[in-house]
Amino acid sequence: MSVASDSDGRPVVLVVEDEESYQDALNVGLTVEGFIVVSASTLAQARELLASTKPDLILLDVMLPDGSGIDFCREVANSVRTPVIMVSARTSEVDIVLGLEIGAADYVTKPYRLRELIARMRAVLRRPASPTDEEVITFGPMRMDFDRRSLTRNGVDIDLSRKEFDLLALFATRLGQVVTREVCLDTLWWGLQLSDTRTLDTHVKRLRQKIELDPADPIHLVTIRGVGFRLDA
Repeated sequence: MSVASDSDGRPVVLVVEDEESYQDALNVGLTVEGFIVVSASTLAQARELLASTKPDLILLDVMLPDGSGIDFCREVANSVRTPVIMVSARTSEVDIVLGLEIGAADYVTKPYRLRELIARMRAVLRRPASPTDEEVITFGPMRMDFDRRSLTRNGVDIDLSRKEFDLLALFATRLGQVVTREVCLDTLWWGLQLSDTRTLDTHVKRLRQKIELDPADPIHLVTIRGVGFRLDA
């Protein structure tokens, strides 16, 4: 386990990888590219480093000696805002979709090209966070609090997964504007093809079930056929 000192404004990346060859290559390659790297070989070490270093980004292997990276990704998604890129030898569509569904910002399969991985990392780091830590947006009877990452309807909490909150936040920060499918996929599921929008459609359906009085006839989260979606007040 290695720990970084002051970041001097450079992004700090937590690499959770038990294969020494991959860990060493990432330590060298990312450092050359201007990142500060902290590395862990186990989930226990990763949890310690997550708390002590507060990284800007996590590169997370799925198969680790003391547990599953999937479980750790879920922990991160439910507790902090640090984006996670899954880096795994598992290449099936089921594994990739599962990683994205539980809150990973991206999924990269091994073996990978370092330059492509770095490009994906920078794309994730460029994604906008919540508009401000204090900003609250209202639409209809809904109140969306970005500081608390909460949604209420007439004061009653509505339970949202991390990805559901992030998708609704994308619509809410563009209230009254059309958000294309391309923007949704590029912002929240970077790497998924536009031709495969089942994951996006599933999340929109879940949101409607939670925020609409009649999900079959939505008045807030409406579909703009052939283009995308719009959130109306």
